[in-house]
Amino acid sequence: MGERKEFTYLSSDGVHQVHGVLWLPEGEPKAVVQLVHGICEYALRYDPFARFLTRNGFVVAGHDHLGHGLTAKGPQEYGYFSDWWNLVHDVRALQLKVRESYPTLPYFLLGHSMGSFVARTFLIDYPGELRGCILSGTGQESALTVAAGKVLTGLGDPHKVNKLFYKLSIGAYNKRFAPSRTTADWICRDEKVVDAYLADPLCNFQTTAGMNHAMMSGLQYVARKENLARMDKETPVYFFAGDMDPVGACGKGVKKVAGWFKEAGVRDVQVKLYPGGRHEMLNETNKEEVYADTLTWIENHMLQGKGGGAQ
Repeated sequence: MGERKEFTYLSSDGVHQVHGVLWLPEGEPKAVVQLVHGICEYALRYDPFARFLTRNGFVVAGHDHLGHGLTAKGPQEYGYFSDWWNLVHDVRALQLKVRESYPTLPYFLLGHSMGSFVARTFLIDYPGELRGCILSGTGQESALTVAAGKVLTGLGDPHKVNKLFYKLSIGAYNKRFAPSRTTADWICRDEKVVDAYLADPLCNFQTTAGMNHAMMSGLQYVARKENLARMDKETPVYFFAGDMDPVGACGKGVKKVAGWFKEAGVRDVQVKLYPGGRHEMLNETNKEEVYADTLTWIENHMLQGKGGGAQ
């Protein structure tokens, strides 16, 4: 069993100490995988997957976003941040921190859900800095929907929940699974995972208007062709999702974003949709299959691409 270390580093907002986690393999590491978690969760939810990767020789790093996990100073901060780029810069800061110890290892980024939007921003803002990027549970609403969401979340107190926005977004994800057992059936088919999620105070909160407003800015940014054109064409990207994931419009949104990457000239774009899978494929009933597929993709790309460590 490898070692797990927890630490802090200063956020780009200059105020918060970001809670970071590092999982280390027992033997000599062969690459680094940095995890970027999604909305209303935190890095240690990925402990089973991280330990799977360490057993296969990888260093794994992750952190809790602003307004999430142990980076938040308490429940009063859950679900709030005001600047999308603080999240992106915090991912970059952790990458640089980890690279101090592993400067020559191939470096991969895996972003889930909101974390996939952060990772897509990272690909634009820091081209050539990764050996590969994995996008889990991503998607993209129409430009009109995102613009409307940005206007809606710009109204009222940014520190409070915009109930209408929540109803139209996360609050609508469960509709496809009616009659539903819980309010979070859309997450995955494993009832134990869903129940643990709902019982976890670090997950069971609603996002604020300020955070949603910032995220709409991020979604607008990653949809612009001129920004997509800035990505490194040699950095391979792997999309995976469940074909019943409402965030990715049951696969349609995933395919749409993958198509944008191809149109932007990214040479190696792969998409895997799992039949019946919902939003959190790393926690799904077939998670062992998802783990194995992700590992295979990483190992197949460790010697390819030009970014993220020695060739």
